[in-house]
Amino acid sequence: MAANAIDQTRRMLSLVTYLRERPGARVGDVARAFGISQDELISDLDVLPLCGTSFRGGDLLDIDTDGERIWWHNPDDVAEPLRLAADEATALLVAARAVSTLPGLRESDRLALLRATAKLEEAAGEAAGASSRLSVTFESEGGVFADVDRAISERRRLWIRYYSPARDQLTEREIDPIRLVSVGHTYVEAWCRRSEARRTFRLDRVAEIKVLDEPSAPPEVELRDLSAGLVQPAAEDPEVVVEVGPGGRWVAEYYPHDSADELPDGGLRITLRTPDPASLRRLALRLGRDGHIVSPQDLADSARRAAREALAAYDDAGTAGEAPGEAAGETYEDGRTVPGGQS
Repeated sequence: MAANAIDQTRRMLSLVTYLRERPGARVGDVARAFGISQDELISDLDVLPLCGTSFRGGDLLDIDTDGERIWWHNPDDVAEPLRLAADEATALLVAARAVSTLPGLRESDRLALLRATAKLEEAAGEAAGASSRLSVTFESEGGVFADVDRAISERRRLWIRYYSPARDQLTEREIDPIRLVSVGHTYVEAWCRRSEARRTFRLDRVAEIKVLDEPSAPPEVELRDLSAGLVQPAAEDPEVVVEVGPGGRWVAEYYPHDSADELPDGGLRITLRTPDPASLRRLALRLGRDGHIVSPQDLADSARRAAREALAAYDDAGTAGEAPGEAAGETYEDGRTVPGGQS
């Protein structure tokens, strides 16, 4: 089971102290000392050079590895007592107070954060007064993050209502969370009890969430390397070109793509790769007048045929006196019907 975000932060802070006292430490030895895999350690080491003693980007940790040993080249440069500028102290205090209000935060972590905040206020002096006049309110994703983090920590199952833009549909499902990941957006990787498969859910698309009393028991799965992106099409996968109007720009956000070029009408020409181009026929039906597949030609032709068949089925259902949504489509909560049940 992957550590949650707070546990990972604790580990990385400890890692800094550990490496300072052990120059040239072996990767294998450090990984064993922290109870993590070498891949997880290398992932932490990729993050540490982005950290330092200044919000302005100076005094970053110069840490690297040759795959066998770990070298910290500037430990003395960042070991001097930390002196915060007024804006840095203000930013830290505002952030600390905001995080302490997150729902689902473990009480021990909340108390530790409040103690650290009090010490920082004392050290900041007059700068602390300015920070008290500022506040941050988290949007819904913050609450979702806290509930997911809590469920991972306590090994409990989650119930969610999740919005899928490709289907324009809300679904309810129970999931066993595995880990939180950040790849552009924040996601929870989980075992979905509805599909009985591993799925990844974007936190800002979770409309409602509940931490259940049932224990979380995902099967053992190999954690994927997401450093190159959440979805990683292979170079040999067929290329598909889709043109969308302004109402279909969401496709560029939802589907990993090679390029998205602006069109004069405010739409996009999107180039993407997929091992199964035929699966994009559903996308074409979903888009309707908001877009179409340009190439490959056989896929574009099959999408047009599917659209014609869906419309014909819709017309036949109407002629037979049936409600269109009953025979020819799927009706959603807002009463809108998609021909042929395609969403």
